[in-house]
Amino acid sequence: MRACLILMSFLFAAPALAADPVLLPSSVREMLEAAIANGSETEIATVAKIARQTNPASGDEIQRMVNSWKERTKATHDTVIREARFTELWTGRVEAGGFRSTGSTSELGLSGTATATRAGLQWTHKLSATADYRRANGVTSRERYLASYEPRYQFDPRGFAYGLTQFERDTSIGYDERYTGSVGIGYKLIVSQPLDLQVDIGPSVRHAKYLTGERETKLGARGSMAAVWRLSPTLTLKQTAAGYAESEVYSLNSLTAIETKVAARLSAALSYNVQYESETLLSARDLDTLSRLTLTYDF
Repeated sequence: MRACLILMSFLFAAPALAADPVLLPSSVREMLEAAIANGSETEIATVAKIARQTNPASGDEIQRMVNSWKERTKATHDTVIREARFTELWTGRVEAGGFRSTGSTSELGLSGTATATRAGLQWTHKLSATADYRRANGVTSRERYLASYEPRYQFDPRGFAYGLTQFERDTSIGYDERYTGSVGIGYKLIVSQPLDLQVDIGPSVRHAKYLTGERETKLGARGSMAAVWRLSPTLTLKQTAAGYAESEVYSLNSLTAIETKVAARLSAALSYNVQYESETLLSARDLDTLSRLTLTYDF
């Protein structure tokens, strides 16, 4: 009888013993904790992968350690953003290029773009400015300036609402001043490591002052898209486009650029800009293109 009781006790205890998780060896645990202390996501992922391969029975414990680090990191990141002043957390980019020629012809061309972005938990603010200038033999053949402010509110991981205020000056097509305002909604169609794609659409209003002195205000619709394709760690293809449809007037601006990293913060870019205006006062051309080779600095 006593032997029977001992046997039954062993049989009931066996499943419980089998269910106990296998403890992670102290040497492996210390190695993973050291990687977590360094804070490098790439290093943590590499060490965790090796730890799972060498200790498959401890996979759950390894994953718990990694998840705990991610949760702490996110909580700290969110707290820093939440408590930051509006003047903090800004990042920026400056892009510049140009040419100068003398001799039988005297030409000067300058091109520059600057952007500043502040990304919060839900709100993103973006300031942009662009200038293109060309002068040949004392005559200005291109003078285009653009400045814009775009706030954005992310109401879910892919959907967002946007606002836009924009100023333009383009004497080559007859605009002394053109102001644009727009609000709408957008959606991130693709969010992945190699490719990001987003679109937005909304109503717009544009007020133009022509070089002739005339003024007009038109209501319409605006749509835009932005795509980033990371071809390699050092090579990126970008495509942006924005179009406006108003009463008998249409305009489109498209920019295609390929960037290659030269240094950690420095890149070289080759871009191709297409600008279409169905209504121009000072030029018979409704389509302009501009190719640029520029250097870009991120800060």
